Amino acid sequence: MAATETRQQIIDAADGLFYAQGFAQTSFADIAAAVKISRGNFYYHFKTKDEILDAVIDKRLSDRRKLLAKWDETADGARNRIECFIRIVIVNQAKIMAYGCPVGTLTTELAKIDHPSGDRANEIMALFGDWLEQQFLELGCGENSRDNALHVLGWSQGVSTLAQAFKDPAYVEREVSKILTWLDGIVAATDQKRSQ
Repeated sequence: MAATETRQQIIDAADGLFYAQGFAQTSFADIAAAVKISRGNFYYHFKTKDEILDAVIDKRLSDRRKLLAKWDETADGARNRIECFIRIVIVNQAKIMAYGCPVGTLTTELAKIDHPSGDRANEIMALFGDWLEQQFLELGCGENSRDNALHVLGWSQGVSTLAQAFKDPAYVEREVSKILTWLDGIVAATDQKRSQ
């Protein structure tokens, strides 16, 4: 197996384990076992768990950028792109009910232990916030765009937390329906302003 392929397998395994078990609860041995490599081979690629964490954050940022770019390319209009973001809690419902939001759980855990990579993990939240703000600006929300973006982002984190706590798919679907109704109200209000 090529060194770059092994390195990527380590990052992918660590990403999954940090999500399912938490960063602090995941050991080198856990990751090495998941990839089925020796500890020596493991240390060839990563000397510390913090190096792996940085690689996982890079992966998550890259994956989220690709997802947002896909929505930008395939979803027709800002309203539909925002809906894609909202519906992700249904698309990933099983994982969210088991482990919470992969972004929110990592940023919360790193903040609790005052980890130096916490700010880097927060870049993922900032990426979402900035992208959502752009969508609301495109809708014509003007100075309310940032508040609307943070409302959707906060909503997604709250729903993810409660979905994990209650494990109730019907709750998630009800909340998605409510936030989409709110979004349609925002769209209607901006359309009305434009027509005046």
